[in-house]
Amino acid sequence: AAGWPAGSNTGVGCRASSIVGLDLDRHEGKPDGVASFARLCGEHGAAWPATFTVATPSGGLHLYFRTGPADRFASVIGWLPGVDVRGPGRKAGGYLAGPGSITPAGQYVIAADIEAAPLPRWLSLLLPVAANPGHLPDRRDASGAAAR
Repeated sequence: AAGWPAGSNTGVGCRASSIVGLDLDRHEGKPDGVASFARLCGEHGAAWPATFTVATPSGGLHLYFRTGPADRFASVIGWLPGVDVRGPGRKAGGYLAGPGSITPAGQYVIAADIEAAPLPRWLSLLLPVAANPGHLPDRRDASGAAAR
């Protein structure tokens, strides 16, 4: 954007929007979020969603979905193995590195330059809900595993 220093990185603030972002991680030695999400789609008889998508330097993806202004999904690390949720909400929302951002690992680039699709109903029923918009819930059980 005009006025930003050359080489600055951007963040997409899901917190102040009606956007839910799914961060599908791919890091060596850790769960593959792309595979986890593909399995989830298959389990629900759903095709991979056609939505605005950003490729991450590690080979992962950021998927963006539109939601209603009253929807409050929690931002949760480890919602599925290798999958983080970045939900909307002025206090409980999250952020994703924006396309064009450059880190020591590489650049975030647009992989599907299409409009963010509405959040599929089947997926909205599975995502964690922010019970208190001012609080980030801990979705881990006593063993440290991500709760579903």
